[in-house]
Amino acid sequence: MAENRPPDSSRRSERSRRAIYDAALGLVGEVGYGKTTIEAIAARAGVGKQTIYRWWPSRAAVLLEAFIDLGNRAAQDAGEPAAGFPDTGDLAADLKLVLRATVDELNDPAFEAPTRALAAEGIVDPELGAQFVRKLLDPSLQLYVTRLRAAQEAGQVRAGIDPRIALELLVAPLTHRWLLRTLPLTHAYADAIVDYALHGLATP
Repeated sequence: MAENRPPDSSRRSERSRRAIYDAALGLVGEVGYGKTTIEAIAARAGVGKQTIYRWWPSRAAVLLEAFIDLGNRAAQDAGEPAAGFPDTGDLAADLKLVLRATVDELNDPAFEAPTRALAAEGIVDPELGAQFVRKLLDPSLQLYVTRLRAAQEAGQVRAGIDPRIALELLVAPLTHRWLLRTLPLTHAYADAIVDYALHGLATP
């Protein structure tokens, strides 16, 4: 005789949460953030909007959590550790590898649309902006800090530099070009940023 088990609410909740993530990310990519409403997310996910409001206070909060989950899944699919920065002993090569990967991510529509939406919303919503920085940006930037400090200890960069300022020489140009959409983001551009940052502009 088959055992009658009550429905597993945790599995049902996880399926609903995953459907909401996918719906939010899909809508932002297809129709833009402006048309990605709670109602639209709920309809695509096949849940009631009350379910969404029970877990998140706004569409931006849904998108932020969905985007973090997307990044985690992408890293798992690629077999990458949750956090890390290559340290082969060659600082320039390591930085170029990471910046090239960043270029690929920023050019990927699956990542670009939600990133732009969250960056823009974070400007008008200080609380969301703070979460965006704390949950997404700071962990990534800290990896640069750790790698640059290792380079300091190895004598590859000056002992007196502030790694937090130094990393901005690397990531800010990419962000600037990506935000303005004036020129394409390429691997060659990423490599040039590393060369300029490490070797400076002045003649020896």
